[in-house]
Amino acid sequence: MKKEQYIKVFAQLGSWFKDLAEKKTWEDYSNGVTEEEHIAFQELIARQKAYNGWFTEDMVQQALSSWANALTEEKLTKWLENYSSTDNPKRVAIIMAGNIPLVGFHDFLSVLMTGNIALCKMSSDDKTLLPAIVRILVKWMPELESKIQLSEGKINDIEAVIATGSDNSQLFFKEYFGKYPHVFRKNRTSVAVLTGNETPEELHKLGHDIFDYYGLGCRNVSHLLLPKGYKLDAFFEGIYEHKDVIYHKKYGNNYDYNKAIYLMNQEKLLDNNFVLLKESKDLYSPLGMLHYHFYSSSEEIDSYLQEHKEQVQAVVGQNHIPFGKAQSPALDDYADGVNTLEFLKSL
Repeated sequence: MKKEQYIKVFAQLGSWFKDLAEKKTWEDYSNGVTEEEHIAFQELIARQKAYNGWFTEDMVQQALSSWANALTEEKLTKWLENYSSTDNPKRVAIIMAGNIPLVGFHDFLSVLMTGNIALCKMSSDDKTLLPAIVRILVKWMPELESKIQLSEGKINDIEAVIATGSDNSQLFFKEYFGKYPHVFRKNRTSVAVLTGNETPEELHKLGHDIFDYYGLGCRNVSHLLLPKGYKLDAFFEGIYEHKDVIYHKKYGNNYDYNKAIYLMNQEKLLDNNFVLLKESKDLYSPLGMLHYHFYSSSEEIDSYLQEHKEQVQAVVGQNHIPFGKAQSPALDDYADGVNTLEFLKSL
């Protein structure tokens, strides 16, 4: 199967994702799905919260919108211009996380685009969206059926592994998959560097980097680097429109729990009633809380980022990833900085 065929079918998928994210009706979409298929997937999106309380309809649609933006013929062609489909396909196990909707889709896409066979071990927290998408892909391109295997259980006869999980998962990954060519990904988080010159609109967009997916993704900002003397009033005003995040039950429970624990320990907190701020150089912060610390020079910023380079997924700021774009990585913005296509090419 030629690379160009893959590009066309995934660009077609991206077009459909766009219409789903925008809640368009089937009449507005005529690109290869029946009315029943379109409605069934819209209903599946609405049901996600019953399967995973974090997967609200808005968050699933946001994930689809992000992928719709990436899955165009132009972007796929540019991403793959130095790669071709292998004549010797390998059976690549993809151990998927389930923290945000379709979080393992990039690995799935990469394996297929290089002509390999995707053996997907789906997370129990995200086990219904990908199978529904695969059914559509196979309908459009029947040859893909032999290239995709979905499972919630054990995967057999593998030749390489891409695994994403917590730091604790690494021992399991190494024990069971260490003998195969592999990419193992650990916990990461993201930071924002503020200068004090941000506009209200930039700070509002920073709120998306913090609160989209309720802060569960590795690309969500959990730590702020602030210039010495920075007044946080501007930051609180900028993110205020995201205040409804507190009405999500699971997020609200985390916020309340952390607030109670830190207050009982008589630790100083800043609180705007939907997110807690604690001054700390610790990179990771609990859900519902942000850590922040002050810097005096660009050298201090560089030093902090260098110290934590193995734990930082994305850096947001005026001289870094634009505010509001942390959750919309380009196809070549690889998780943990490991080029997945190069890894697959080396097999």
